[in-house]
Amino acid sequence: MIELKKEDSVYTLTMDAGENRWNTTFVREFASAIDEIEKDDGPGALITCATDPKFFSNGLDLNWVNAPEKYPEAGDRETFSGEFMYLLGRMITLPIPTICAINGHAFGAGFMLALSHDVRIMREDRGFICANEIQLGMKIPRPELALFHHKIPPNSFFETVQLSKRWTGPAALDAGIIQSVGPVEELYSMAMEKALELAPLAQDRKNFGAHKEMLYGENAAINLNHGPAHMLKNSKDFDI
Repeated sequence: MIELKKEDSVYTLTMDAGENRWNTTFVREFASAIDEIEKDDGPGALITCATDPKFFSNGLDLNWVNAPEKYPEAGDRETFSGEFMYLLGRMITLPIPTICAINGHAFGAGFMLALSHDVRIMREDRGFICANEIQLGMKIPRPELALFHHKIPPNSFFETVQLSKRWTGPAALDAGIIQSVGPVEELYSMAMEKALELAPLAQDRKNFGAHKEMLYGENAAINLNHGPAHMLKNSKDFDI
């Protein structure tokens, strides 16, 4: 489901569950990998990628959401929202640089995961990133809106959250949502090159993480009274 490996100073977290849809079991497996990263110190960077050629992460496990009793292996439905939001808050403030290699569709929760990284690289020929809550008849919680607001330029924000625009790689690059595009077969090597470039910035992980907290945490220094990491980690304090 989730595989974590480390080569020199670079961690690679690989999602290997087909469409990589999010349920409580998936959240906890992912969180366990982040626990391992946070035990280390010194230079480092994280690459997050997926094995399915079509999907990076296709959002919520809707079958489980609609009938959790039929899928007990997916975990406790009641705890999902808080645990998922908290995980993304951890990702935003992870004390090392993070690079997301988006090899296919990233919808809803998968798009949120991509945005929680510092750098996003997307395949140039196929796949969409999209916040599709409006299409599903769902409201976007305020912590999620904060994430979008901090990570998406203003001219693209409304199209993303209100109009559910599906962004291709080249369009997302032009809109400033991602940092680069490339052929799918070169995506991981591009991410590795960027990870090796940025890993030395985390020589002092405490300082690197503290700076992210200033950007995205409680009483953030940019944009809002509170940053998305704080709101995601404390989502129960912010109504929809």
